[in-house]
Order: sequence, then C-alpha cells, then structure tokens
Amino acid sequence: MIEVEHLAKSFASGSGRKRVRVPAVVDVSFRARDGAITALLGPNGAGKTTTLRILATLMPPEAGAARVGGIDVTREPQAARATTGVLSDARGLYTRLTARENIVYYARLRQVPEAAAERRIAELADVLDMGALLDRRVEGFSTGERMKVALARALIHDPQHLILDEPTNGLDVMSTRALRRLLLRLRDAGKCLLFSTHIMQEVEALCDEIVIVAHGRSVAHGTSAQLRALAGCATLEDAFVRLALAPQEARA
Repeated sequence: MIEVEHLAKSFASGSGRKRVRVPAVVDVSFRARDGAITALLGPNGAGKTTTLRILATLMPPEAGAARVGGIDVTREPQAARATTGVLSDARGLYTRLTARENIVYYARLRQVPEAAAERRIAELADVLDMGALLDRRVEGFSTGERMKVALARALIHDPQHLILDEPTNGLDVMSTRALRRLLLRLRDAGKCLLFSTHIMQEVEALCDEIVIVAHGRSVAHGTSAQLRALAGCATLEDAFVRLALAPQEARA
C-alpha cells in the first residue's frame, strides 16, 4: 500500500529580495491499495509529479508523510526504493547502451543476482514483446520501444509498488494496449500501481480508484462511479472538471 498524509512541498523562485517560495503541493492525502490501480488526476501544475517524486524518494517533503509498504520514504529511502519501481515521463535511458545493458545496469543497482536478473529479463522480454529489441542500442528506438525498456528496467527487481508518471505519453495504439494488458496483469498479481495521466479513457479502462488533486490539494478520492455521483455529472471528464475547479471557485 502507498500512503500519503498531508504532504506539502514548495520551491524557491526568483533571486535576491524577489526570492519567494512557490507551493507545489499544499495538502495532499490519499491511499493506494495493493491489488488495485490508482490514478492521480489533476490539471497541469496541480502537484501530481511532485507528489510522485516524493514517493520515489527523489526529493523530501517539507511537511506530512509518505509511506510505501509501511516504509517512510524520508526516513528509510533505501528500503522504500527496494520495494518500488518508477517509470518517469523522461524515461532516462542510456542511448549508447543496448536495451539489455540498460536493464542489467539497473538490476545491478538494485542488487539483483546475475542469474535472477537473466531470468527476469527473459520473462519481461516475453511479456513486453521486446525480444527483438534486447541487443539493439537504444539510440533510434521509437517512443513505444523506449517505454518497454524503461518499464522492464522499473520491474527488474519485481517491486510490490509501481509508480508511473504519464506512462502512455506519446505511445501509439498498439503500445498503449500492450501496456494496459501488463498493468492489469500486475494488478491481478496483487501489486500496488499508482500513475498520473491526463487521458480519461485510460482511467476508465484501467483504474479501480481515482485521486483528484487541484492547486496542490487532494480534493476527491473514489471510484469513477463515486466521483461522477459526487459531482452530479454523467461522465468522468465532466466530474473531474467540476471537482478540480471546486477549490478555486470556493476561494473566489
């Protein structure tokens, strides 16, 4: 399970006397349970990516707590990383290495034994249909091919928790369908999956629960049906717009 309680984070902007702190996350709280796919929805600048980066131990929060499998990500970042796989929008692959070399390198960082890593790579290559890519250099890969390598890298240590930041960004229909099948398979295996997206179709097709954040705050949490009922809307998109705008309208 992933747990976030009253998370807050701001960043410095400007210089000299004009230097100020700009809030990115003000008060975000939610739970993402095991055996479920949870979507983190929000407008640009709502605090989604900052929240995911805190959970991935890439930056510390200023207030609140974030736990992955009961492990506090600030107090025990190494232990939290051991149980978490992260797929960022940037992908971050080494283009001069082959797909296999990228994955093996990450397996070593995760201290996966060599024999176990080889078996795991073979399994992931089969699941992701990337056998033909393994021994090619990543330079020149399509967006979908890069996604497969990055996802295999994130899964090489068989993590219980998977954090994905806009995983379908730039993917074609076939790659999106392949990713969708894999995420459902991981969910059915009892994994905890948390991802951000702007695509309502993906949320409707995949997600068991949805968290809506707006202006750095969590404003709603529930199933698609629950959120539509809460907002009094017929579609999830309309419900999202109404719930995301509610805090702004209340302050106006």
